[in-house]
Amino acid sequence: MNYNRRKFIQSAGALALGTMALSGKAGTLFNNVKGEHAVGLQLFTFFGVIDEDVKGTLTKIAGLGYNELESAFSKKGGYYGMSPKEFKAMANDLGMAWTSHHVLGAPFKMPPGARMPVGADGKPMVIPPMKNLRDDMQQLVDDAAEGGIKYLVCANSPTGTLEEIKSTIEVLNKTGEAAKKVGIQFAYHNHDMEFHPVEGKVPYDLLLSETDAQNVKMELDLAWAVKGGKNPVEMFKQHPGRFPLWHVKDLDAAREAILPVGSGTIDFKPIFAAASSAGMKHFFVEHDMPKDPLASITSSIGYLKNTLKV
Repeated sequence: MNYNRRKFIQSAGALALGTMALSGKAGTLFNNVKGEHAVGLQLFTFFGVIDEDVKGTLTKIAGLGYNELESAFSKKGGYYGMSPKEFKAMANDLGMAWTSHHVLGAPFKMPPGARMPVGADGKPMVIPPMKNLRDDMQQLVDDAAEGGIKYLVCANSPTGTLEEIKSTIEVLNKTGEAAKKVGIQFAYHNHDMEFHPVEGKVPYDLLLSETDAQNVKMELDLAWAVKGGKNPVEMFKQHPGRFPLWHVKDLDAAREAILPVGSGTIDFKPIFAAASSAGMKHFFVEHDMPKDPLASITSSIGYLKNTLKV
């Protein structure tokens, strides 16, 4: 079965999850790979896998040439069962920079009738309580500061009604201010649902216009934007410099199945050619719930390096 994150949220009630070989000589290496050729990975790609062997998984990721990491939700809680400083040290020892982290905008709610997905053991996954920006904003910002990361990203926040959108905007602006105080850039990550009108308004348009343009940047998930009917290059022209972070994944012709970068129907060449107008600083490969995460990210980085020449 092919999953995308939106389907995963709807069917598994996992808004909280998606919405959730180099060796240790990286004392200076990771500071030198953050330029235009750094390739990052969103670790949600390995959700349900990474917690079984965090260091082993990260070692394989580094061995493929990924230089930067964006962390997400962990079945172990916290930062894959570690403190922010511990996770940063592990990533750095493997030659990678821990650049960004995803958090929830609001408390997790299991949709009526939904069930948690089944893990490798055949049993429903058990997820520890997860903090969210609405209720735990300062602690999440403080944790990000402790880890020394550049970006804190709201992975998902309710936008199904105008009241929810208003609440989300308030949370984003408040978090943006708090993050700025500790030297972190805050951003919002989209799915495709933010591009569908709600009571005559397009949620993403409101998020752009009613949040502080400096304190609240956007992490544009290119595939979800395309699925939502948007042209990323046009978005960059309309809001130059607002998109310092990107998620890079591919889609099939029906805009349903997620595929490794370069194996679907999205034309990435004009998008990457417009990186300057977007203000893009970092991008992260992501594949939501792939059958074989390692095979997927191997294919993706091959396309990025050999075809797009990033």
